[in-house]
Amino acid sequence: MVDNTLTSAEIKRRGLAAIEERLRRGPVRIVKRNRLAAVVVSGEDYERLTAAGARDLPGMGALEWLLSSPPAGRRSRREIDASLKRERDW
Repeated sequence: MVDNTLTSAEIKRRGLAAIEERLRRGPVRIVKRNRLAAVVVSGEDYERLTAAGARDLPGMGALEWLLSSPPAGRRSRREIDASLKRERDW
């Protein structure tokens, strides 16, 4: 497999041309401070990947997906409602 990695410094130096050049070889790994920061894929690959994901969850829209996700916050509903009330009453 061909190493298809770009550093953030090279992107700053060469801009989008550096990414476009590497995309011809496939997905591009973006490295910042010696850590993987992102992976860039072509528009075609992105469409293919997102279409595949939609097939995996037939009939599930964004709202259903959000509602089926476990809660990530630490505040109770009462705390959130009180905070919103304070913001609205200022």
